Amino acid sequence: MTSPAKFKKDKEIIAEYDTQVKEIRAQLTEQMKCLDQQCELRVQLLQDLQDFFRKKAEIEMDYSRNLEKLAERFLAKTRSTKDQQFKKDQNVLSPVNCWNLLLNQVKRESRDHTTLSDIYLNNIIPRFVQVSEDSGRLFKKSKEVGQQLQDDLMKVLNELYSVMKTYHMYNADSISAQSKLKEAEKQEEKQIGKSVKQEDRQTPRSPDSTANVRIEEKHVRRSSVKKIEKMKEKRQAKYTENKLKAIKARNEYLLALEATNASVFKYYIHDLSDLIDQCCDLGYHASLNRALRTFLSAELNLEQSKHEGLDAIENAVENLDATSDKQRLMEMYNNVFCPPMKFEFQPHMGDMASQLCAQQPVQSELVQRCQQLQSRLSTLKIENEEVKKTMEATLQTIQDIVTVEDFDVSDCFQYSNSMESVKSTVSETFMSKPSIAKRRANQQETEQFYFTKMKEYLEGRNLITKLQAKHDLLQKTLGESQRTDCSLARRSSTVRKQDSGQAIPLVVESCIRFISRHGLQHEGIFRVSGSQVEVNDIKNAFERGEDPLAGDQNDHDMDSIAGVLKLYFRGLEHPLFPKDIFHDLMACVTMDNLQERALHIRKVLLVLPQTTLIIMRYLFAFLNHLSQFSEENMMDPYNLAICFGPSLMSVPEGHDQVSCQAHVNELIKTIIIQHENIFPNPRELEGPVYSRGGSMEDYCDSPHGETTSAEDSTQDVTTEHHTSDDECEPIEAIAKFDYVGRTARELSFKKGASLLLYQRASDDWWEGRHNGIDGLIPHQYIVVQDTLIS
Repeated sequence: MTSPAKFKKDKEIIAEYDTQVKEIRAQLTEQMKCLDQQCELRVQLLQDLQDFFRKKAEIEMDYSRNLEKLAERFLAKTRSTKDQQFKKDQNVLSPVNCWNLLLNQVKRESRDHTTLSDIYLNNIIPRFVQVSEDSGRLFKKSKEVGQQLQDDLMKVLNELYSVMKTYHMYNADSISAQSKLKEAEKQEEKQIGKSVKQEDRQTPRSPDSTANVRIEEKHVRRSSVKKIEKMKEKRQAKYTENKLKAIKARNEYLLALEATNASVFKYYIHDLSDLIDQCCDLGYHASLNRALRTFLSAELNLEQSKHEGLDAIENAVENLDATSDKQRLMEMYNNVFCPPMKFEFQPHMGDMASQLCAQQPVQSELVQRCQQLQSRLSTLKIENEEVKKTMEATLQTIQDIVTVEDFDVSDCFQYSNSMESVKSTVSETFMSKPSIAKRRANQQETEQFYFTKMKEYLEGRNLITKLQAKHDLLQKTLGESQRTDCSLARRSSTVRKQDSGQAIPLVVESCIRFISRHGLQHEGIFRVSGSQVEVNDIKNAFERGEDPLAGDQNDHDMDSIAGVLKLYFRGLEHPLFPKDIFHDLMACVTMDNLQERALHIRKVLLVLPQTTLIIMRYLFAFLNHLSQFSEENMMDPYNLAICFGPSLMSVPEGHDQVSCQAHVNELIKTIIIQHENIFPNPRELEGPVYSRGGSMEDYCDSPHGETTSAEDSTQDVTTEHHTSDDECEPIEAIAKFDYVGRTARELSFKKGASLLLYQRASDDWWEGRHNGIDGLIPHQYIVVQDTLIS
């Protein structure tokens, strides 16, 4: 390779290296620019976040103030009410409670949004400011570190350039010395060749002259060869020296090359990553995470607080109860709603008689009038019952209209990327449907019909009440008994002899009869408190010897009647379960086997007086019957035991009231479930037993499991058409009207249907059969045939 070619090649190599170094230098410059831009973006992002939360804090504060104004506006209106006592009383009503909770929720939201604004301004924004300052400061230090790394990298590249140039220089010198050595070797070969040819061409001469010439020529040749050999030796030494330098330079170049590549790789793969992670990003993401989590914590706690308030409102909405509000209102204003005193007879001067005169000649007239009243009452009750059914069906229609579940607006919050879909969703809400006007018209029409029937029903009931009062007074005066059933006749006589020791107290028998007829499916019976005013009225009537629950009128509050029954047992001077058998009964509760427990309870109770056992048997048979409707009335044996336990059995002093009361409740529950195995049956213990038809019957053998006493068997034969062997024969009856049973015990039938009657269950009910099913049949809906079915 010639020197020009070699020089050109070296120049190309250095140019290529310079190009590569320039590219790296440009990359390093762009890297710094990229990091500068990243820092600027972070600063701008943090500044935007500060501005955002500052504005959001202002919005939250404005919203809080508006909510506060809204709440204060209506609270001030409430506080300005003149009658503060009236306002205080109204707070117990469920709608007012909802309104108060709604205002409290607005005030709560106002406080929460004020707190949220304060957190934004004094917590979150300072965090972003701190993150911004830390990011700027750390980036400057990171930039210094990065610049130092780049300087070190360029220093390594410059060192590589120097080593490479040295390698190329020594290698060029080695090639030059090698070229000169080869030239000296050629000159030496050429000189040796010339000497050989000259000796061959020389002619023979005289010996002396020839010898001299040869000596001279030989001397000359030796001198040339020595010069060439010396030059060759010098050039050989120079070549060896330059060759060694070139080899060393090449080794240094290769080592430097490897080190440079390693440094470049480390910088790009490790140093840059570490610089960004451990310097530029030092704590940035963690600090931003903490700031945003502060925001999340504030928002989530705001939502939690809102949900707590909404849960309270939801609970109040669930407890909106017209019946309870009516009871509270009447209790609050007892002096306004309590019945006035009865009007007393104001005799004319000299007339001291205060009772109807049933003596002749007016007795026949009174008898005829009493019969006319009875006939008219029968017709009016049937007509009013039909009106009542129509009214109740209409009421149910109105309730279905006003309780329709059209309040779910969740579809309106199902947003999508298209605003049109939001609008279409909102347009489908309940209030924007065209049919709302039609539904409102239907509702108003139904309401009008309902109030018409309600007015008709109330007028009919008022008329029945007036006629019934006249009829009862006439019947009482004339001493007539309209009871055709032997059991009801005996029950009437025991009612009059209540104070002389009847088997089942009138208050117990009457309350149980009423609940059995009308309240088996009443939700919360014995658990929900009744009206104290009505409880007192019913209790006072029983104490006067009256029966306020007689007849089939269902205009009494069921919870109040249940309260009267519990109050009677709670007020007994001696509890139904005497204290002297308390420990024996508690020992029975510890037995796991239910049958064995019932057997031991029976043994303990058999020591009690028969009158007490009869009352127990009657009461617990009724409670067992009531528990069978637990799906409707929500009162299973355990719930009934909780209600009756404290009334029937008191825990003696000195005992743990909590644990002992739990054992008492378990005992009452067991007796309710196992009452047939615990109490003597009617053959073992004569006396009234509870009938599922709602009446009290004495025990006797009959084909339908009903009972009557032996002493009235003769009367039963005459009154109930019993046969001579004391077995009851069914009576045929024809339905005058359609009737739909309201409970599982009541039979349904059509007008003209043939019915079989076993015996009277009360004044208004028969126990009978229709289409193979036994149950209760209303007396006013049938015509009883005079002939017997043989």
